[in-house]
Amino acid sequence: MPPLTHLAIIMDGNGRWAKARGLDRSAGHKAGTETAKEIVRECRKLGIPYLTLYTFSRENWSRPKQEVGFLFNLLREFLSAELPSLMEQSIRLNVLGEVDELPMATRKVLRHAMEKTAGGTAMNLNLALNYSGRHEILRACQTLLRRGVQPEELTDEMFAAELYTAGMPDPDLILRTSGELRLSNYLLYQSAYSELYFTEVAWPDFHAPLLHAALEDYASRHRRFGTTGDGTA
Repeated sequence: MPPLTHLAIIMDGNGRWAKARGLDRSAGHKAGTETAKEIVRECRKLGIPYLTLYTFSRENWSRPKQEVGFLFNLLREFLSAELPSLMEQSIRLNVLGEVDELPMATRKVLRHAMEKTAGGTAMNLNLALNYSGRHEILRACQTLLRRGVQPEELTDEMFAAELYTAGMPDPDLILRTSGELRLSNYLLYQSAYSELYFTEVAWPDFHAPLLHAALEDYASRHRRFGTTGDGTA
């Protein structure tokens, strides 16, 4: 069974879940938040050290203003309500993305939650928020250029240290719900050798038993990291 230290999830399908039930998209986002709570707790019980949830991409700003506002209100409510639980479970909260571009009220709640959970040692919960894989790579390049790093000096380790995930292991498994078969600009550099798992189930219906099924599928795989298993490419 390959070890799983980092699980990354693309939580897709909230809107389609709501539409299929004749509900507003907001109902789908609320239901998706409840699923996120469940999956965080389950991953904590399973002893998975790193969990990254794709919460809001930079491309999501193009959604209707009312929906974007609702999403940030929902995020603030989620963090405020779950902070005591995160602290009790010793879960450290991190944000991958450009926090300074978020609404001020959201920034305050996020920073408060990150400060309060900074001592968590049982699990790292990363929220990919105002995140873009391409922007992350470009940002790292700009930082290195400003520092005057020469091409011949640059290493994989130096580059990885400038990413939002600096100091974290790359995702072992990236899981996406709701039937789409793509990464959607998510952890592009870090996913070079990640295993991928796709399910037709929309995120609000992705409960703990389905997580266990995905992990069982992952456990049956043989990770070769670019070799055939005998050391050849």
